[in-house]
Amino acid sequence: MEGLLDRPLNPNKLLKEQFVSNLTGSSLLEIAALSTIVPVVVVLRKWSSRDNIRRDSVKKNDDALADHKDGVYYFSALVIDCLTVVLPILLIFTILAEWAYICAISLVVVISIYILLKRSQSHLKAQQHLPSLRADISSYRVSVVLVTCLSILAVDFKIFPRRYAKAETYGSGIMDLGVGSFVVANALVSRQARNITSMRWKAALRSISPLGFLGFARLISTSGVDYQVHVGEYGVHWNFFFTLAAVSILTSIIRIHPKYCGIVGMLVLAGYQVWLNFGLNEYLTSDERSADIIGQNKEGVYSIFGYWGMYLIGVSLGYFLFHNLSSKGKTRSTQVVKVWVLAASFWILAIILDSYVERVSRRMCNFAYVMLVFGQNFQVISILTLAGSISHDKNLVLEEAFNQNMLGVFIV
Repeated sequence: MEGLLDRPLNPNKLLKEQFVSNLTGSSLLEIAALSTIVPVVVVLRKWSSRDNIRRDSVKKNDDALADHKDGVYYFSALVIDCLTVVLPILLIFTILAEWAYICAISLVVVISIYILLKRSQSHLKAQQHLPSLRADISSYRVSVVLVTCLSILAVDFKIFPRRYAKAETYGSGIMDLGVGSFVVANALVSRQARNITSMRWKAALRSISPLGFLGFARLISTSGVDYQVHVGEYGVHWNFFFTLAAVSILTSIIRIHPKYCGIVGMLVLAGYQVWLNFGLNEYLTSDERSADIIGQNKEGVYSIFGYWGMYLIGVSLGYFLFHNLSSKGKTRSTQVVKVWVLAASFWILAIILDSYVERVSRRMCNFAYVMLVFGQNFQVISILTLAGSISHDKNLVLEEAFNQNMLGVFIV
């Protein structure tokens, strides 16, 4: 019995840590290919779904038979969504990973042909009613959570390519974009982006407290079961939830009008990048750790500046693109063009910064990483806007289910 108690809870902890350590990430081109496949799969599924009218007509009836049909439709549509969206994405991230470029090119060809064939037929209809970009933002947020969940579950298996996992210091795998994508996704639809600044301290604390609770719950649970934690990712005690909570606290304390959030965010990132170039990056990538709480969690603490700058830029973009009341008269096509131009601009900036300033680093959340996150995220949004160019169907059942339980799905 004494020998049994002395055995560690996780005897393979060291092996599992080594399995996700010292990785260099993927290429920016492959990240762009993967960021094309995911939204194109969603768009094709939306275009192939022509049951919305039947669903709406069923919902108008209140009898038991209609409710039964509605329930059957819901679960059947959910299964089809999983088979046509979740399964292809899972295959691309595992057994079809070596075919990512071919799959991306093939899907782009398919979607281009479909647009050419259907655009002229739907042109007159499109002029009569243009769907809001907010539906595309909803689809984008679901895509972020879906890819994040699949990657977290798959990363511990050998079938998941190591280049897709988080890079050790410089470089970027698709998983490196997860925390940044969550920050951007939250910023675009945040209260600040909607110019709701009359938030009391009690309400702010209530919104931040779940993140703090989850952060401490993860810390306690991982320590309790001796779960492998890569210290070089955030630090000894820090984690993803603490980063989100810290960004929320900074945003609540330093209140900036969304018009000026973009400028302030760029200044924060520029100042932080200068600090990195003057020696902070060497400290953050070294094994040196002091005994104090900041030294123990240097990666998580210092990267807050990068994530805060990222959040402020996201707030500004969300305000001007999706929530600014003065822009309601602008057409959807104008907004779509802006999204595509922003996606291309962010990618160009990311490549320039990665080549001439400092390589992309999620560990430090440097300027190049922030631009890469925005480029990748706006690439996804821009492709999702194509769904409204042909069909005005509502969100998929899968998307509705995720939207209603986004945090719960992520935690599970």
